[in-house]
Amino acid sequence: MARSYKNIFENNQKWIEEKLGQDADFFKKLAEGQAPEYLYIGCSDSRATAEELMGMKPGEVFVHRNIANVVNTLDMSSTAVIQYAVQHLKVKHIIVCGHYGCGGVKAAMTPQDFGLMNPWLRTIRDVYRLHQAELDEIKDEQKKYDRLIELNVQEQCINVIKMAVVQERYILDHYPIVHGLVFDLKTGKLIDLEIDFEKILKDIQKVYDLTDSDWVMSRKNNKNFKD
Repeated sequence: MARSYKNIFENNQKWIEEKLGQDADFFKKLAEGQAPEYLYIGCSDSRATAEELMGMKPGEVFVHRNIANVVNTLDMSSTAVIQYAVQHLKVKHIIVCGHYGCGGVKAAMTPQDFGLMNPWLRTIRDVYRLHQAELDEIKDEQKKYDRLIELNVQEQCINVIKMAVVQERYILDHYPIVHGLVFDLKTGKLIDLEIDFEKILKDIQKVYDLTDSDWVMSRKNNKNFKD
């Protein structure tokens, strides 16, 4: 067995000892269940971890990661995660987090055939198309690249807000709220893109209103209603 693979188990044992040293009941509590307030949708990039960069502990964040933090409603993986997090875990915040230096976004900017990745990258290329006028005004390629990363986060937030389960839960509980962040690898800072969730929700409901508000509220007011 390769040494690098063995390190996983050695590190795991050290982690167990560290946690038990801090709290003898740590794993007992961990096994009792989860009640995270956050759903984190991030990039699969090995440098952009979820819990560590936010300073969260096991059990505090429900995590989904894929190439370039894309939320595509045809992708059953991301939609199933969102459905479960919103409807069953009842998370209060959904964070879409991109990062500067994202290879997926860089690939989407490159006029090249990437084979099986083409349909995935097309979602990001569509973001470029939607914001082409703004992006083409940026002459510095690095700044254009960074801006597309930000715009991609913004559009993926919108894709989350379009989902019926998100709209329904917000009508019932005023949660979850969707946030867009970018992780700066050079500084370690999380940058809040200050997504105006309520305005976006109001605007997109003119087209993407997938709920019957009266019906949802009747469910809330029904004393026999159990979610």
